[in-house]
Amino acid sequence: MIEKIAIYPGTFDPITNGHIDLIERACSIFDKIIIIIATNSKKTNLFSETKRLEMARISLQHIANCEVIIHNGLTVEIAKQYGAVAMIRGVRAVSDFDYEFQIALANRKLEPAIHTLFMMPHERYSYLNSSIVRELASFGKDVSSFVPPIVSEQLSDIFKL
Repeated sequence: MIEKIAIYPGTFDPITNGHIDLIERACSIFDKIIIIIATNSKKTNLFSETKRLEMARISLQHIANCEVIIHNGLTVEIAKQYGAVAMIRGVRAVSDFDYEFQIALANRKLEPAIHTLFMMPHERYSYLNSSIVRELASFGKDVSSFVPPIVSEQLSDIFKL
């Protein structure tokens, strides 16, 4: 039997409960999910790649069929390297879809055998993203209901909450 592998790329700066919800559900569909901690040249990250990797690994340790790695190249290339059949993308709103649709079409042109699967978050996370978490934490607000404990601790350390 061929193992069905998918990748889920993102900056995860930081990983949120919305990301984890999506990963848990994707792991019930695929045999293995590779979480790709990526760099987006259009974003300034709060956490280093190494710290994001550490927080994601700790936050996802309860999921046996996922792995977290760092990759700085094209996601389609790492997907091919791992033998992935799909790329998971979270879509919260129409504005997310417009951007993700363009990327999916470019990836399809580069590698037609790798499909993009758009997944909606659970409605309790539909408004949540890493930027909102960072912004709230920077103003001293409690973000513990939005992120795993390790992330809440790290944000508290940075913003002296």
